[in-house]
Amino acid sequence: MKRIIITNGGGLDHLKVDECEIPKPKKSQILVKWLATSLNFHDYLVATGGIPVMNGRVPMSDGAGEIIEVGAEVLDWKVGDKVMSMFFPGWQDGPAAFEKIAGISGESIDGYLTEYSCLSANAVTKIPSGYSYTEAATLPCAALTAWNGLMYTGRLKPGDKVLIEGTGGMSIFGMQIALASGAKVYATSSSPSKAERLKSLGVEAVVNYKEDERWGKAIYKVSKGGVDHVLDVGGGSTMNQSIEACKIGGHITSIGILSNGRKGSITFPKLFFKFINLRGIAVGSKKMQNEMIQAIESTGFSPIIDKTFAFDQIAEAFKYQESGKHFGKIVLKYE
Repeated sequence: MKRIIITNGGGLDHLKVDECEIPKPKKSQILVKWLATSLNFHDYLVATGGIPVMNGRVPMSDGAGEIIEVGAEVLDWKVGDKVMSMFFPGWQDGPAAFEKIAGISGESIDGYLTEYSCLSANAVTKIPSGYSYTEAATLPCAALTAWNGLMYTGRLKPGDKVLIEGTGGMSIFGMQIALASGAKVYATSSSPSKAERLKSLGVEAVVNYKEDERWGKAIYKVSKGGVDHVLDVGGGSTMNQSIEACKIGGHITSIGILSNGRKGSITFPKLFFKFINLRGIAVGSKKMQNEMIQAIESTGFSPIIDKTFAFDQIAEAFKYQESGKHFGKIVLKYE
């Protein structure tokens, strides 16, 4: 079988195609033939060395595929079942805890840029009914993060106002989940063509963050008093504007560090006097993933996939991600 591994501390020129034997599942394991993965910013950081990993690590936190063998003690799955991965395979239910999130797919444990792998029978969920492998591979990281931020942590209600930042995979899923739940969505983008596309999909208004550095105040104004929920993807580079955009008593979920946002300052009086609930999250549990799948099957929305690459075009795919041209998800298809 073929897999792609990280060598020499990372870097797109250090992603190597490796060959090894197809593994055999233990009694409590399943053998999955992986057929698709999708790109997340976390995967980009791992691949380029921004998040250091051991040499030989198989990257990518998303995967969708078919079970081709089950261990003797596995009762919940059978050969032929269609499954998708989990970002935190050890986080089954309940609140996050160190022991639940220590295993991170594609970082501290091997990910899914491989043709086959064995893993615990508890480390996957089914894929939504009617979804292709390519569509399902977009869900475990980006979609679940948006689901957790809005529905689980944020307790989104119909009529609430939501701000998404940019047009990456998580933000677009946030838009789709919010609209399917009866919320109103506002957005930021630096691209006029992307802004028009967002509006065509149901977004109320879009502010160009490059033309208006105080875009948070612009969102506050156009939303007539601020938004109820912000999915903040920039961290230190966007948080002050997210606070500006939020209504009194609103909710900000911090889920990313795009645009060099690892560090930054916050205008604390604004945070205090707006009584904002600010919370950081990282993806979600298996229970949340199954609840998201049920919601997808009820609402029927499909992922927006910008571009598809072949298995061994991973470096080209990451370079395309670097360009910022994508709208939605970038996928690798193995066949």
